[in-house]
Amino acid sequence: MKSELNRNFSALTEFVLLGFRTSPEIQTLLFLLFLLIYMVTVVGNVSMIIVITLDSKLHMPMYFFLRNLSYLDLCYSTVIAPKTLANFLSKDKRISYNGCATQFFFFALFVGTEGFLLAVMAYDRFSAICSPFLYTVRMSQQACVRLVAGSYICGGINSMIQTGFTFSLRFCGENRLDHFFCDVPALIKISCVDTFVNEIVLFILSASIIVATTMIILVSYAYILSTVLKIPSTHGRRKTFSTCTSHITVVSLFYGTVFFMYAQPGAISSPEKSKIVAVFYTLIIPMLNPLIYSLRNREVKNAVRRILFRKIFFN
Repeated sequence: MKSELNRNFSALTEFVLLGFRTSPEIQTLLFLLFLLIYMVTVVGNVSMIIVITLDSKLHMPMYFFLRNLSYLDLCYSTVIAPKTLANFLSKDKRISYNGCATQFFFFALFVGTEGFLLAVMAYDRFSAICSPFLYTVRMSQQACVRLVAGSYICGGINSMIQTGFTFSLRFCGENRLDHFFCDVPALIKISCVDTFVNEIVLFILSASIIVATTMIILVSYAYILSTVLKIPSTHGRRKTFSTCTSHITVVSLFYGTVFFMYAQPGAISSPEKSKIVAVFYTLIIPMLNPLIYSLRNREVKNAVRRILFRKIFFN
């Protein structure tokens, strides 16, 4: 029996991404919808990166982190979207074993890094509001680079552990993934060995990251709220806290969907629910983030005006 399993396991060189099993007409509509979402994602995040890079008034820690957030959103949506779009129009929905592992590795890397970066951004707001006189020291250029590098290192460790555990599983003949990209729940479901340890590792690792980063965010905002409430004027309180509202919105969207997907028992058992939630955090959130920050941030809007003004009148 073991030799038969080993033969089947060694023969598996590709997976089939079943995606959204609907009629051809619906597949075409979904392709157009996903293409539109991805185009808005690319334009929005690339625009945010360009604006922050070109406008010297945005060369401060808050926007340094925001530029990196846009880069991460662009990267992890690009890891998923092109293959998903191609599968909508093709009958050949195969992805190689190595391609599947690579897709999952980079997806886990960028998503994990974004979780840590959102915690860093909360700490940045805490330092700016609660310790303004020490802010330039705490958030020097070197400190900001170290914080971003640390986020990538933590995201990379998470990605290596999850990829290693997931692709050490045996897949005995069944290679159809009931998902539109290579994700842990779908891979665990088709494995022919006991996946209890993998599910526990996924739950503990995801929960640990979510709890640790959420605690940083909650503690930071507890201090921020305490500081803001001490400001005597209503206008002053509103103006001070307004710098945090975009971040709070992004954090709520990101952590809400990730927790629903990975850090609760039973998340693996519903493929259709998983697909809907996965669409939200792989495609919708990366599209919304630059819109949230640009529409709710006066400095970003002013920077766009300044760049357009220089482009029109000095070129």
